[in-house]
Amino acid sequence: MAHLACDHRCEVRDDAGMLGIGVEPSIAIGQRMLLLETGEGNVLWDMIPLVDDAALEAVRARGEVRAIAISHPHYYSGMVEWSRALGGVPILLHEADREWIMRPDRAIELWSGETRELFGGATLLRLGGHFAGGTVLHHGATLFAGDIVQVIPDRRFVGFMWSYPNLIPLPVAEVERIAAALEPWRFERIVGAWWERIVERDGNGVVRRSAERYAAALAK
Repeated sequence: MAHLACDHRCEVRDDAGMLGIGVEPSIAIGQRMLLLETGEGNVLWDMIPLVDDAALEAVRARGEVRAIAISHPHYYSGMVEWSRALGGVPILLHEADREWIMRPDRAIELWSGETRELFGGATLLRLGGHFAGGTVLHHGATLFAGDIVQVIPDRRFVGFMWSYPNLIPLPVAEVERIAAALEPWRFERIVGAWWERIVERDGNGVVRRSAERYAAALAK
């Protein structure tokens, strides 16, 4: 059931103690998606531009997927195919990014405001950043950050950008706002958008110190 006419395949493996699915060989920026199991249903977080039978079997084997949630429009590709392959699972997108939906579908549900409670203790948080509707997913001690909060090679810090391809930073006030919005949400781990991009502990402290370092660097 491949939906991409090429020699690519889905790569299914454990990442951060969860089911991760990427594409091999890598396509475009090479992100992978994750399956969050909540005990009250599962969430597919972020998307890849390929569906195949092996990946679908791996996802279905973990139980019912009740929602697809996506951090920002760079990962919208493949969302309709995954929803349909799973029987029309709702696709939750923030309404501030509606203009970037290139393929409307009845499964897409726009949400508004700063938070959206899901099920099993999972919550979507709108942080903005390089897209107005930039979203992260909080569950237990884990923050699924996409690249709204970017896990960098030095896991003591995270990064923030307005444009990654053009290396244009966010304004200091915006980074400070993002850090303040995350402060009430407790988390140890920050899971980024690529394989093994994980901050394992002190996630709140990492975000706080990173925002302070960012402000200090731009003030020089």
